[in-house]
Amino acid sequence: MELLECLPLGVGHADEGVCLIVQMGPHRIMLDCGLSNIQPWVAEFKKSSPVDLVLCTHAHSDHARGLSALHKAFPQVPIYASEVTTHLLSLDRSKETNCQALPWRSPVEFREGLSAELFPSGHLPGAAAMLLTYRTEERSYKVFYTGDFLLSNSRLVDGLPLEDLRGIKPDVLIVEGSYGTARFPHRRQQENQLAERIHRAVGDRQSVLLPTPALGLGQELLMLLRSHHHFTGRDLNIWVDGSVAIGCNAYLDMLSHFPTTVQNFARHQPLFWDERIRPRVRQFPVGISPEEKRALLKQSPCIVLTDKSVDLSQYFQSAHQSTTQPWLMLVPQQPGRIGSIEAAIAQKLTASSELQAQLQTGQLMLETYLLGDHGDGSSTTQLIHNLRPQHVIFVHGSPAYLSDLTSLEELQNRYHLHMPDAGTRVELPIGETFLQPAAPETHYEAEISELKTAVSITLPSAVTDDSRWQSFADTGLVEARWQGEELVLRGLTPRELLQQSESAPDIQTECCGNCLHCRGQRCWNQASPLLGFKVTPDGYCPAFAPSPFMQQFPEKE
Repeated sequence: MELLECLPLGVGHADEGVCLIVQMGPHRIMLDCGLSNIQPWVAEFKKSSPVDLVLCTHAHSDHARGLSALHKAFPQVPIYASEVTTHLLSLDRSKETNCQALPWRSPVEFREGLSAELFPSGHLPGAAAMLLTYRTEERSYKVFYTGDFLLSNSRLVDGLPLEDLRGIKPDVLIVEGSYGTARFPHRRQQENQLAERIHRAVGDRQSVLLPTPALGLGQELLMLLRSHHHFTGRDLNIWVDGSVAIGCNAYLDMLSHFPTTVQNFARHQPLFWDERIRPRVRQFPVGISPEEKRALLKQSPCIVLTDKSVDLSQYFQSAHQSTTQPWLMLVPQQPGRIGSIEAAIAQKLTASSELQAQLQTGQLMLETYLLGDHGDGSSTTQLIHNLRPQHVIFVHGSPAYLSDLTSLEELQNRYHLHMPDAGTRVELPIGETFLQPAAPETHYEAEISELKTAVSITLPSAVTDDSRWQSFADTGLVEARWQGEELVLRGLTPRELLQQSESAPDIQTECCGNCLHCRGQRCWNQASPLLGFKVTPDGYCPAFAPSPFMQQFPEKE
């Protein structure tokens, strides 16, 4: 029996990135290197030996940010990726990786008996799933690694071709579980919902700000706005700023690698930059000041796509200027991600007094949207059942979400499931008896009491031990709906309660929405029992203090 095992250096539980070392016989292969600090592992490698080669699935930082440091420490170790990923990795000239391009769907032999074949995985241009094969005289051993994958087609990337993978039957499948068992609407439905919300905002004379990562989502949104029927031909300016614009220019250099539909679109009109055909898509001039940006943006309702890491207040006029154009900031949801964009934007809002003032005066509204770029629960199980591996290793997701996947009875009955932590070696015996570890307890028994006017459901206190309980019970209100024969409960967020309100609180109402100490939907009053908690705008406590904006409008006699 040849040795087959996996050593995860990073499993993407939080913001640590993904980095895996797969042992296949005498060969050691590193899959991705998304570690922010590889020095502890470099020291370990020098004691033993570095890997034989590195395969990078795509150019997002949580899969590639450690490649430059790895190349500097071990320049003799070759690094491979798809041609598009190689180009995107070269955008940051300060981080040399010396990455070499591999073809699609063509096995490449690196060492005697060891080969790899790349398949498009959706998610991002150039993103690849990888089939590793190690051949011996007795048999071949196969490991399939999905990287980040999406089965559905997006605006700029075709989804993972599941039909091309049927019949592979790998011994080991390493699959991401970013969204756990959650199920979401089809990608086109998500796009239509987002387009409809932006359409209504612009119709209400609101400008829209969309902070995004540099690669992937920003370009998808721009293509959506360029091609959706709500916006084609509309007298509207779309401004692109920061590293999102750099990413767009990088995409333009690789048009021949994009789907046929995208190439056909680009033959008739520019893919991104176009000031002739409406909506007009423009970049801010190089070196423009925030004051000059605001002067351009206040002319009419517009849409701005920018880097999530920049100072967002540069796009808004002062909250004290009565002629300020109202803005809607739309932030992408990233289910299960601790270091999500939504969390980063929340920190920016809390730290910026100017943005706080915008929220207080109603000049800025904040909402979230879902435009999933990973496989959801049904996509993950569909992929597993089509590939039919012996072992399944779940990585890239919160521990709670990955635990949900390992607890699925339909998977436990058919496959050997693993959810390793970083640094925990996983042995993968093939064709031998393997005892599946007991699944973590995720089901809770509850009691139902039918009253005259309501129904009471009592859950055990153990349910609060899960890290997701705090967000579920944040407002104390839940939404219930039938899903087939099952009743599903979902916690309501403060923002949803605000959106469901028929109207905002009156300016003279003594409530959290008009309180001096309410910032970022949280109470910051040291004398309040609600200190540090999220509050609803119509909430109230005895420590209420009127905001300066409320004081500008004295109560009518």
